[in-house]
Amino acid sequence: MAHLLVEVGALPDDEVEMSRIPFFGSRSRRTKGTSVTLGFAFINVVVFGVTMAINDCYRNSHGQCSLKFLKRFSFQPISENALLGPAASTLVQLGALERTLMSQNQIWRLFTSMWLHVGLIHLVVNLSGLIFIGFRLEKAFGSWRVGMIYSLSSFVGSLVAAIFIRVGPTVVSSSALFGLIGALFVDLIRNWHIYYNKLEALFFLFLAFIPNFLLGMLPIVDNASNIAGFFSGVLLGFTLLYDPVLGNPRRGLYDLSLKGAAEIEVKLDKPVLRIVSGILFGVILAGGLLAVLLGVNGNKYCHFCHYLDCVPSKRWSCMEHVAECTEIVHGGRMTLTCIGNEQFWTFPFADISKPRLKDLCDQICNSHI
Repeated sequence: MAHLLVEVGALPDDEVEMSRIPFFGSRSRRTKGTSVTLGFAFINVVVFGVTMAINDCYRNSHGQCSLKFLKRFSFQPISENALLGPAASTLVQLGALERTLMSQNQIWRLFTSMWLHVGLIHLVVNLSGLIFIGFRLEKAFGSWRVGMIYSLSSFVGSLVAAIFIRVGPTVVSSSALFGLIGALFVDLIRNWHIYYNKLEALFFLFLAFIPNFLLGMLPIVDNASNIAGFFSGVLLGFTLLYDPVLGNPRRGLYDLSLKGAAEIEVKLDKPVLRIVSGILFGVILAGGLLAVLLGVNGNKYCHFCHYLDCVPSKRWSCMEHVAECTEIVHGGRMTLTCIGNEQFWTFPFADISKPRLKDLCDQICNSHI
């Protein structure tokens, strides 16, 4: 191996320059498939469709919906869900994280919350990043590695969200995308000398990161899980993406000479870094799982973290307080009054389900009006 390094060091600069490839270009004539990425995208779309069908805003909210022509699949009012999606109670019903329910040993929510989206906008933004980044990684490194990064990043994100969750429900579907973003960042850093359009690649990663992070500052979308997903993706990238199909230089990868391929392989193959990253990820995974099982509340140790998760605004509610309301029914009308702030709403109907009453009570009690 040392002999290879000496020979490669003698390569002319113009030959090294010619060996570089675009960040979003094909690494090999034998590019791998994208079945895992497409499978994850399909599952997310199906779950969102099922969520909207169960939500049935047109019936459960008495037609007070956005895009009413969609009937059963219409969205909750913009004032309730600005991302065009279901009611919070529907997300809880289908497996969103909620501290009270997690304290009742409903650990299965760690897995179901990974597939739920707050709304259509949330879904579209996630899928756009998933398809573009997932395709890029899966073609370069293979399906099983992308599947591992997606699943493990999402699960760690779910663990961290469960630790820092406050009063309202939350979903962590974006944490998987942040894991892929972290892994793609590692690919760029580790293969820095291979690519020639590095600034464009960094700009793309920035564009993929920022919109999703900003969405995480809205209610129910969890930013703690996004941050955890990103760092999980970084560690898993160092652990799993050590060999972008470089093991056999005779396969024509990069169209390099044997010496050039050997140089790249030497630079990328760093087993100590892989081992340390893998151990560190394992410690984080085990520690997060233990903290969740013990019911640790991270907000007691970080008093400002909730501002990263939901920025208070008059346009939405961060559900900072437990809502309690009284109900008065008279003449076929219902008046719902929040005990905490004495605000009330009157509805021209009284047949409101208990889950829907909780949604409305949360809105009244956390309203800034």
